[in-house]
Amino acid sequence: MSPRPIYVEITIAAPIDLLWRLTQDPELHTRWDLRFSSITPTEDVPTGARRFSYERRMPGHTIAGTGISIGETSRPGGTRTSALRFTTLDRLSPLREGRGYWRYVPVDGGVRFITGYDYQPGWGRLADLLVRPVIGWMTAWSFDALRIWAEHGIDPADQRPWALWRRDRPRASRCIRTPQTGRMTDAPPATLATLEAP
Repeated sequence: MSPRPIYVEITIAAPIDLLWRLTQDPELHTRWDLRFSSITPTEDVPTGARRFSYERRMPGHTIAGTGISIGETSRPGGTRTSALRFTTLDRLSPLREGRGYWRYVPVDGGVRFITGYDYQPGWGRLADLLVRPVIGWMTAWSFDALRIWAEHGIDPADQRPWALWRRDRPRASRCIRTPQTGRMTDAPPATLATLEAP
């Protein structure tokens, strides 16, 4: 894995139950997240995890892969977590095997929504020096699109990166991109280590 995992954090002024639904429902997830075109659940695992397949449609090619995820809704302090592992055999994918988490932390007036993840580069370490910042930007832009949807009800379909004329458009710059020193909530959840291979 890379020595520089991707980290993104944003505070969303919305109920945690709403945020959980917008992020855990596969059809809703793909509406705001630029990294996925489709997510399809394929199998429930006895441990409570769920296997899924995913696609990212690109011009002239569709990247396909598989993953496994598990969520926790009852944690100390009202926090929630979701952990996943994913992989693809597609030689054209810039991301191969990876793992990461979402953390939902209740704060005054809303939820601090955090992700941390890492992956094996599909195009080599040198190319990843260019790819990784793009993936990080896509994640941050998507988090702000989610915030706008949760706070204002604006459909993510109207929030595309090229819609530069919109004053209320998502901006990756609204997100924190570096873990905050000393916060235990920035650490990966223990469930991440329990997930089987996707």
